[in-house]
Amino acid sequence: MTNVPCAYCGSTQRESGFLAPGGGAPRYTGWIPGPLRLGPLGNARVAGKQKWRVEAWRCAGCGRLEMFARETV
Repeated sequence: MTNVPCAYCGSTQRESGFLAPGGGAPRYTGWIPGPLRLGPLGNARVAGKQKWRVEAWRCAGCGRLEMFARETV
């Protein structure tokens, strides 16, 4: 899967991470770099990690979803 080129720019470079609920108003989903690590209560450990706001776009013709994480929060 890591060799598949990006449909948007053609790059084959990938960075692992995970999605986590964010805060603020309105609420957003954030992308967090690195492996998912859980705390003692089962929550994702995100303290001190950089967070990227996730935006999703849906094609009105075929329904394909694309997500982008371009802006840090």
